[in-house]
Amino acid sequence: MNEDDQKRIAAKLARIMAMLCVRNTQLETLHSGLMPVTRTGDYSDVFVEDANGRRIPWPEVSRIDETEMRELMQEIVNRLYTFHLEANDPKLRANIERWMGAATRWDKPEIDPRMISRGDE
Repeated sequence: MNEDDQKRIAAKLARIMAMLCVRNTQLETLHSGLMPVTRTGDYSDVFVEDANGRRIPWPEVSRIDETEMRELMQEIVNRLYTFHLEANDPKLRANIERWMGAATRWDKPEIDPRMISRGDE
């Protein structure tokens, strides 16, 4: 298989895995809330007031707590595991085909150099 074919297949696989194993998870629930309005475009004009009366700038607000993060990551790991082990299951194949159209409209994936750097550079 040539390099172009490998890249095409990897891009298709990355997109569908992102759709089925990451996007269609509890992440959708976290994403579904009301989004604050910003007039500056960078949210520097948005603040959250907590129960203790602290006024927290939006860019500094944690939008997911430790429990939600742990549950989200476990769900993603479980879905990735299922995807790898059950990719030939007819029901999963049908789900892949159903979502493939939406996933292929996403931007072309790129190599993330942070994943392959040695960390000492």
